[in-house]
Amino acid sequence: MSRFLLALALLSGSVATAAEKPNVVFILADDLGWTDLGCQGSKYYKTPNIDRLAAEGMRFTNGYTCGPNCQPTRAALMSGQYGPRTGVYTVGGIDRFNWQSRPLRPIDNVSKLSPSITTIGETMKQAGYATGMFGKWHLGEDPEHHPSAQGFDEAIVSSGQHFDFKTNPQTDYPKGTYLADFLTQQATGFLERHQDDPFFLYLPHFGVHSPYQAKKDVVAEFKDEKGVGGHDDPTYAAMIASVDESVGKVVAKLEELGLRDNTLIIFSSDNGGVGGYESVGLVGKNGVTNNAPLRGGKGTLYEGGVRVPYIFNWPGKIEAKAVNKRPINSVDLYPTLLELAAADPPAQQLDGVSYLSSLFGQNDEPRGPIYWHFPGYLGAADNQWRTTPGGVVRDGDWKLLEYFEDGRLELYNLADDLGEMNNLSAAQPERAKSMQESLAEWRESVGAKMPTKHEATDAPKGSKKAGEQRGRKRRLNDANR
Repeated sequence: MSRFLLALALLSGSVATAAEKPNVVFILADDLGWTDLGCQGSKYYKTPNIDRLAAEGMRFTNGYTCGPNCQPTRAALMSGQYGPRTGVYTVGGIDRFNWQSRPLRPIDNVSKLSPSITTIGETMKQAGYATGMFGKWHLGEDPEHHPSAQGFDEAIVSSGQHFDFKTNPQTDYPKGTYLADFLTQQATGFLERHQDDPFFLYLPHFGVHSPYQAKKDVVAEFKDEKGVGGHDDPTYAAMIASVDESVGKVVAKLEELGLRDNTLIIFSSDNGGVGGYESVGLVGKNGVTNNAPLRGGKGTLYEGGVRVPYIFNWPGKIEAKAVNKRPINSVDLYPTLLELAAADPPAQQLDGVSYLSSLFGQNDEPRGPIYWHFPGYLGAADNQWRTTPGGVVRDGDWKLLEYFEDGRLELYNLADDLGEMNNLSAAQPERAKSMQESLAEWRESVGAKMPTKHEATDAPKGSKKAGEQRGRKRRLNDANR
């Protein structure tokens, strides 16, 4: 008997049959910061539907993404693998930023998920689930890499604009439609069509990613609201409200169809919020939100860049108002759903650990170390850098950052120093050394490639490699990716 079926037996006194397999709805926001929800502490943003999921379910307060920006997280969620295995560690190619001015040459990034990888969509489909994906895929949209070829029975991809957006495949919609509303409509239609089958719905919103566009009537609701704690942008608040409204409509549809009690709902984000950059010394890049008390934001390897909300809701199965401090990571979703669906494992190595028993309050064992590998650069405006190449390991309450340009180490105790302000690497050299060795051993075990030495030069004018030298507008847009 699987641990999941055992858990159900303990909770309900009986074992679920194959026909009673639980449904799964996974809603992923884009660039939503750790504090950008009411249940996560915001006093400005309004998220009643997401807050309700948290109040009636479980929040993991140490939830992490596999990267500080969009693409690596999505690859890890779909593959169950860390970036060194898939080759996806950042967004796009390395020439987005002027790495030529730095001492290391980044590792070339892979921007499409290999069809040789069995995605979580394919695994759920093989386990008897109807599978749907609507929103930002970001792992290749050509026929070979489109989600419809990667395990999703129904799939419509769209991102880049919140109004006048393009879809793949092309789908008609009324002029003036807001993308979050369109994706919600597609998702609820999928639920209706597959209400008699177990289903896996993946709803990765493009909200709240730039460009910052929102419905005017929703923006108006925040115009006279006083900002609190760096949360003060009416348009951004309206974008969050639209994602929250989407969550409410999906939950309402599940309730209407009588499916709520047999559906696990998961809500999270792909990386930290765009903001908090003053805390890492960047000048003139304030962002649109603030991740305090976390340090940094999207594009950094500090907590503000990689720690995100993680909410789980399943009536009658997951305890209400539960808060779990166990660290979880993007790669953990795959083995968790694998266990939930009693599915056959894929051929590829899975790097994550199932947290299914933790959802039922049956496992308080500490998780093993979580690792990050970022062998590239992420720039900001005015030739500044959100991060240079580095690696990170979190083990228990301790977190070590190693920067590859100069070997600099930063060591923090997150239990005492959530804002990562007190670097203890000099005070605790043995601990720092041990964690650095653990990081190196992990890199070797997953075949992580390291950036190579490079003689720093200025990129030539007009070159495709000019990166941030292409103009302030382009720099600012790139810095938000």
